[in-house]
Amino acid sequence: MDNKQKKYLLGYAGNTAGITEEDAKKLTHINLAFGRLNLDGRISVDHLTILKQLPQIRAWNPGIKIVLSLVPHHPDAFTLNCATPEGRETIARSCAETVQEHKLDGIDLDWEYPCVPSNGANTSPADKHNFTLLCQEIRRQLDAINGSHYLLTIAAGADLYYVESVEIPELMKVLDYICLMTYDLKCGFHALAGHHTQLYSSTGDVFRNSCDQALRLFHAAGAPKEKLLMGAAFYSRKWEGIEDRNHGLLQICKNGGGYGPNYHDLVSDYIDKNGYTRYWDDEAKAPYLFNGSTFLSYDDPESLKAKCEYVNREGYAGIFYWEHVCDATRTLLDTLYQNLNA
Repeated sequence: MDNKQKKYLLGYAGNTAGITEEDAKKLTHINLAFGRLNLDGRISVDHLTILKQLPQIRAWNPGIKIVLSLVPHHPDAFTLNCATPEGRETIARSCAETVQEHKLDGIDLDWEYPCVPSNGANTSPADKHNFTLLCQEIRRQLDAINGSHYLLTIAAGADLYYVESVEIPELMKVLDYICLMTYDLKCGFHALAGHHTQLYSSTGDVFRNSCDQALRLFHAAGAPKEKLLMGAAFYSRKWEGIEDRNHGLLQICKNGGGYGPNYHDLVSDYIDKNGYTRYWDDEAKAPYLFNGSTFLSYDDPESLKAKCEYVNREGYAGIFYWEHVCDATRTLLDTLYQNLNA
């Protein structure tokens, strides 16, 4: 994909997403959140009532790609099944069967994260190569299906730990693109109030991660720009009990950043309301809210326009967001739609 080609606009959507005709016509891709990978290596989707809406979505937008995103139903499901050829074959066969049964366009693997034990899984250093082998086997079985090319993608952690936990050059031979999760850049792991989905790092931020840094990191590791999507957040992160200094920005807290309100709730009850003031960090290209003790980080139309300009200018594949249900105003989706191919 070069700068002149249409950029991808992908939304993660769960059962309560409520995709409208207008939404469907703006999106190029939908990732269904989530299919479950079980300990036996099989995929379950019976809980996904949104599957019933897919014929209507395709009628509204015949060109849309609808992909099933997989998470482990048990924390160890990926590690255990990736560890053997039989386990990898079972996952891949279930992927192929599922896309055919539900007339899907592909599979997205959301393993958070290979080799990383801090997310509550019994991971292993062997995950690094086993993940490559899994993706190769899924690619093989998807390609064996007669008919269209089926997408195989992953959602990736947006920092050095992820790049060093997987084999990017080998993965890129079988993946169609990576959804780079450039949100939660500050989260429960960080007792520092700051931007969780900033385009650039601010001077004085001891954690130097940002959307720009992550995209450049993955590209340098071997991922082509035309296979990298930047992530946007339709929800906020929150830090509480902060000293009233620097409007709360980059202040140490007792706890990490929890989830804050979704965007439509920010609009109705927080942005320049109920004691909260909106500030803009022009260096990071990111907004934030502060009320004297609570700090909220989020994306808004101004920050998303800057992200679109960046993706257009630098030649990346597009932008995706988590999650569709988080903005009932549709302002953020419309901002992406209006600016991504401007």
